[in-house]
Amino acid sequence: MTIHKVLLVDDEDDIRTIGQVSLSRVGGWQTVLASSGADALTKAAAERPDLILLDVMMPGMDGPTTLARLRAQEATAATPVIFMTAKIQKQEMARYLELGAVGVIGKPFNPLTLPADIKKLLPST
Repeated sequence: MTIHKVLLVDDEDDIRTIGQVSLSRVGGWQTVLASSGADALTKAAAERPDLILLDVMMPGMDGPTTLARLRAQEATAATPVIFMTAKIQKQEMARYLELGAVGVIGKPFNPLTLPADIKKLLPST
């Protein structure tokens, strides 16, 4: 899978800023930012990213709910989603994969290795 554009969804400004720098400068990918689940649904449909990095815990619509809504939209039904979360115990990670995520990246993430960590989770990148 080739990545050109990534949608990063997180309610924390710092995470979005660091993530954007990592994804664009280290990964060389165009990065679109969303600050909420609702924002993610709109931007994902309009921007058609190759991948969505999705925070699990957000106010309003959390990550799992956002993922379910993304899967219900024709434009994003097949877009790979990787959850980002500080909660990375085995049972939680298994639940995220059962919900349809292709992987989970722990927070805080390393900005220098984030693109490589993403590639490891995606098939044939």
